[in-house]
Amino acid sequence: MNGHELIGYIAAALTTLSFVPQAWLTFRTRDVRGISLGMYSAFTLGVALWLAYGLATRAWPVVVANAITLLLALSILMMRLYYGRTAPSKDPRP
Repeated sequence: MNGHELIGYIAAALTTLSFVPQAWLTFRTRDVRGISLGMYSAFTLGVALWLAYGLATRAWPVVVANAITLLLALSILMMRLYYGRTAPSKDPRP
């Protein structure tokens, strides 16, 4: 592993790990009121495209980070779709 790959793996680990607390909170509470469907849809598609890019260029730090993040993002997006429709909003804003 060269220095560039090491930087890539460290960056991948940090950005992926930073996503875990939000995913864990959403899994635990099932509270999706603060999650924007449009933003998470675009984010999930973007992560999928980064994964495709990483696979095409054989950039393994990009592949590993985005594969894990895609699983987490898809899980949260699915929960947003499911719980966002079944739970009434408790937000007093219109």
